[in-house]
Amino acid sequence: MQKYKAKIDLILFIPTAAIMLGSTLPLIFMAAKEPNFAAAVTEWGFALLMLIATIFCIQLFLSTYYIINSDQLIIRSGMLYRKRVAITSIRKVKATRSPISSPAPSLDRLEIFYNKFDSVIISPKDKAAFIASLIKLNPEIEVV
Repeated sequence: MQKYKAKIDLILFIPTAAIMLGSTLPLIFMAAKEPNFAAAVTEWGFALLMLIATIFCIQLFLSTYYIINSDQLIIRSGMLYRKRVAITSIRKVKATRSPISSPAPSLDRLEIFYNKFDSVIISPKDKAAFIASLIKLNPEIEVV
């Protein structure tokens, strides 16, 4: 079993973190200054909700990784995203910079084509070793 960490682009991470924190901090300051108890509770609720969303988004960046075991590619991103792809079903691996939403916190990406029409975009930190590991298990994979 080999685990590959995802490459993280600061050009994606910093704006995302800044937007999330930038929308959360004013809510916290407004809630702290609110003299009306009922309004303060509501504002603290919104602030807490935004803080949880911020932590969730940042955690997606920091906890994305890919595992290659004897027969599967396992893609993990955050607490909720988990995808399994049979290595024997992988047809092609192609370099891409597509900004489409995917478990890839970098724009330096690989698109994995599997089955007949399926694909997933990922961003392993060590792309060459990742591809070599896949080809070792399935020599028929086309690398474009």
